[in-house]
Amino acid sequence: MHTTMRIGAAAVAVLTAAGISAGTASAAERGHSAFGWGADRVVFAQTDATTGNQVVAYHRGDDGRLTPLAAYDTGGLGGVLGSSVVDHLASQGSLTYDREHQLLYAVNAGSDTVSVFAVHGDRLWLRQTLPSGGTFPVSVAVHDDAVYVLNALNGGSVQGYTVEDGRLRERRAWNRPLGLDPNATPQFTNTPGQVGFADRGRKLVVTTKANGDNVDVFALDEDGAPAPAPVVTNLPGAVPFAFVTGPDSRTLYLTEAGPNAVASFRVNGDGTLTPLQTAATGQSATCWITAVGDLLYVSNAGSATVSIYRAGEDGSLQPIGTAATDPGTVDSAASHDGRYLYVQTGGQGILDGYAINRDGTLRPIGSETVPNAVGGEGIVAA
Repeated sequence: MHTTMRIGAAAVAVLTAAGISAGTASAAERGHSAFGWGADRVVFAQTDATTGNQVVAYHRGDDGRLTPLAAYDTGGLGGVLGSSVVDHLASQGSLTYDREHQLLYAVNAGSDTVSVFAVHGDRLWLRQTLPSGGTFPVSVAVHDDAVYVLNALNGGSVQGYTVEDGRLRERRAWNRPLGLDPNATPQFTNTPGQVGFADRGRKLVVTTKANGDNVDVFALDEDGAPAPAPVVTNLPGAVPFAFVTGPDSRTLYLTEAGPNAVASFRVNGDGTLTPLQTAATGQSATCWITAVGDLLYVSNAGSATVSIYRAGEDGSLQPIGTAATDPGTVDSAASHDGRYLYVQTGGQGILDGYAINRDGTLRPIGSETVPNAVGGEGIVAA
């Protein structure tokens, strides 16, 4: 399938100024397989533009610096939640890389769809755009052949898919409503924040933010189908936003936007969570988190900083320091070799790059302005 790019007259000028190419090519023309050969030395950033969502590709050099390459049309529209400022999706994981199947998944919140790209090094080929199974998709998670999409509006829901021959197949029986208050405002803090896997793919985890202050855990059967209802852990006042899991897949590191903190939990076999430790960031709007080995990088949108912690096997959290970013720090991603961190900043749509020092601190290595990405969320690095 040929790459599709939406480039209007104004966009051409912007992309040309940024050094981004607007050419098209097919997998056959480049001599690669139809299903991709995987991401390599690349950073992908999603614009979430309401006029037409795109994924912008950057080549990663040996020094970690980024060179703009191309903007790829998703075939859908971005969306904007009420009261959102620097992250219009108010979520983590709206752009997700499936390393096993060499696919990239992007949500189109404004058109209730999900796009599937084949990945060839630093190039993308759009293979599929399909319904998200709900309203306003904001997050995607993958484990083995199971993929789940989190829909944020109308009470929230999760929709499951399986990967078959480089495409997603919707599993209608794998849809679960979250039962959140659809009228709670502001939308930014009262819509679910992330879907992800834990316990080596046996649990599906969803955060509800201020709409209940809950972490929902669905048990999954051997095929990946969810239990009829989740086990709910209530965290009063926490506003649970985003999370990552540790190497054992049963330690959950969760951002709490209410107290501006990061907290660790043990995911138990029955789906309950046991609290381990909480560390206040001392920053504002602590919402996003990325793990690089035993290091945690926590984004504070209101402070334009990243808080750094070293996580212990027992769930302990040792503060390392903070690093400054451009305004509106949101989601981030690390290169596959763990040497570089890239941070989206939604205030001006800027992508900040950092080298990760041996002690976990960050050294700035340059920034790129992503075209049409003010308020955008969604980043992948390889």
